Amino acid sequence: MLSVDKQMEIIRENTVEILPEGELEKKLAKAIATNTPLVVKQGFDPTAPDIHLGHTVGLRKLRQFAELGHRVIVIVGDYTAQVGDPSGRSATRPQLAIEEVEANATTYLQQFSKVMAPLKFEVRRNGEWFAGMSFANILRLAGKMTLARMLEREDFTKRWKAEAPISIHELLYPLMQAYDSVAIKADVEIGATEQKFNLLTGRQIQEAYGVEQQVALTLPVLEGIDGLQRMSKSIGNYIGVSEPPREIFGKVMSIPDRLIVPYFQLVTNYTQAQIEKIDAAMKAGENPVSYKKELGRVIVGMYYDAQAAKEAQGEFERVVVEKGLPDEIPTVVFTSSESNPWLPRVMADNNLTTSSGAAIRLIDAGAVYLDGKRVSNAKEAYIVDHEPHLLKFGKRSFSYLKWRIE
Repeated sequence: MLSVDKQMEIIRENTVEILPEGELEKKLAKAIATNTPLVVKQGFDPTAPDIHLGHTVGLRKLRQFAELGHRVIVIVGDYTAQVGDPSGRSATRPQLAIEEVEANATTYLQQFSKVMAPLKFEVRRNGEWFAGMSFANILRLAGKMTLARMLEREDFTKRWKAEAPISIHELLYPLMQAYDSVAIKADVEIGATEQKFNLLTGRQIQEAYGVEQQVALTLPVLEGIDGLQRMSKSIGNYIGVSEPPREIFGKVMSIPDRLIVPYFQLVTNYTQAQIEKIDAAMKAGENPVSYKKELGRVIVGMYYDAQAAKEAQGEFERVVVEKGLPDEIPTVVFTSSESNPWLPRVMADNNLTTSSGAAIRLIDAGAVYLDGKRVSNAKEAYIVDHEPHLLKFGKRSFSYLKWRIE
């Protein structure tokens, strides 16, 4: 292993806090002296099918620990996902069915390797220890923390003051995440800054169970492409690592200019010197668009290849800049017993939007075109014949709609 100082120099990169101060250095010194790697963990709840660039901030830090020779464990929270992390939430998350969680977990496992490969890492599901836990053991775990301590959590405090509901099962979430650290005897747990309460709870619960306390390492929260909130699948402001190259590139091009440097910093392998050069150039008046394109190429190249990045940029420039059509447009064949199918329902039923309401919102925003003409009134938006119709929705999405006769 590298020396403590060398390791700390790498670990501190893009890190917000390491708590408690000086504890990680002691753990590293012991690991070097005994030739025993540290156990480093981060948990991911499979609440949606894909991981996004926000997730990769932590995965990239895990990768650094793996490169330094430590034992990296990714926790797939198949049981915590059924509760829902209250971090940063102003309301209770909808509870997911176990079948939905399992389906999402399968795709997570495939996508972790996009960031971590070829480095070795372990994947554990917290269902390994929670599925067989008796109610007596749950009561014992719940008895390790007071309600007063739990309500110190900022998310809960805000909701309590606002008289917003807090479900009892939400109070279990920090304890469940903490018990993950007990189960694998974690030395270090990684999480975004909003996870600080959960990470420190891990130390408290480890101590209660007689396990050496972990170090809490927090990382910046990656802002979503809207530049308003953290990147999130539920908000819809995300860039998924398994999305098509043209979608990744197009979404990168939509980010506010002020996010160019943070994205280079947190989700690419650019050096600090390279990033400072880009920052200085934009401050000196260079057009940010060229660096946004560079960022798009880099990110697509990381999860696909250089050729895919080149083609994604070419399609973006043809479709968005030159107002042309993409090379490939999928055909959606649908059936309907209606005399004239309603467009918002057709879009929702064929997974072009999440709901009819979402399609209506796109129409109201002037972002839906049928055969080159803007759809201006959702109430009067109907498919009138069985010929293929070119649908454009949003900035870059196209489909041919073909109504099949039943």
